[in-house]
Amino acid sequence: MRRRTSTLVAAVLLVMVVVGVGTVVRVPFVALGPGPTYDTLGAVDGTQVVAVDGAPTFPTSGHLNMTTVSVNDGVTGLQALGFWLAPDRRLVPRDTVFPPGRSTQEVDRENAEQFTASETNAELAALSELKLPTRATVADVVPGSPAEGVLQQGDTIVAVRGTPVATPQAVADALNGTRPGEPVVVTYRRGDAQQDATITLGSSPDRDQGMLGVRPGVQPVSGAITISLGDIGGPSAGLMFALAVVDKLTPGELNGGQFVAGTGTITADGTVGPIGGIPFKMRAARDAGAVTFLVPSDNCAEAVQNAPDGLRLVRVTTLASAVDALETLDGGGQAPLCTP
Repeated sequence: MRRRTSTLVAAVLLVMVVVGVGTVVRVPFVALGPGPTYDTLGAVDGTQVVAVDGAPTFPTSGHLNMTTVSVNDGVTGLQALGFWLAPDRRLVPRDTVFPPGRSTQEVDRENAEQFTASETNAELAALSELKLPTRATVADVVPGSPAEGVLQQGDTIVAVRGTPVATPQAVADALNGTRPGEPVVVTYRRGDAQQDATITLGSSPDRDQGMLGVRPGVQPVSGAITISLGDIGGPSAGLMFALAVVDKLTPGELNGGQFVAGTGTITADGTVGPIGGIPFKMRAARDAGAVTFLVPSDNCAEAVQNAPDGLRLVRVTTLASAVDALETLDGGGQAPLCTP
């Protein structure tokens, strides 16, 4: 009897130790899963995700939802077991999300910068698709840069080195061939006043040419577009942002009043690029009620293998192809689909 009791006590103590270790000790994995999904035609916390001021807009309905992937970091042993058993989660090595030698804060900052760049690209791609004239603006001023104290957020950049500019790319092109320490003249407009400023360019570790120290943005000549969605990182919402801008600036309902979701990076010329985590994004979209999901062409094979039931997968390569596909579906036609 004593031996049996001792064995039982030892077993209980062992289980307690295992459970204790499993709830405290972290493992080198993160858990990926479906993240929140947001309607780019709607509002979040009372603020329109995509707002257009000072330009004619048209009513919209239905949904154009961007999708995200949730990342659970700091996973313990027992949590890892639970995530491994969950059908909608996947464990991956932590260094695939947070590369060695880079802090979580650095990764978060890079994701935020990518997200901000995707907003600018989405605006420019949409305005180009609609053939609307644009103006280059100051979206941000880098702290401690040559432009600090001279240019301000919201200024319109009229010309750089005497060259008229109307897009962020034009601003970058105007600085080609410059060197750190070189003075350049920037013509800008603030309110109703236009003026010139001579700015001595700084240096940047990733380029030889001189650095002005601003992140250029783009706006229509008439009106302003604002994309507001905090605490989201990465570039994969670009396509859906661009579609929301197009929908709000054109008559009719681009989505036919239906629930459309999607994902994809976008460049300033409207090219749609692949993303990661598409199985989780599709699941989140279907759970939210989406019936159509826009898939970057390079993600089609993975999407087909992991598609939830009842979700139509539309293949897109550019912003123009996405607009055409949605218009085709609204008219009762057959849009290009992802196929096995």
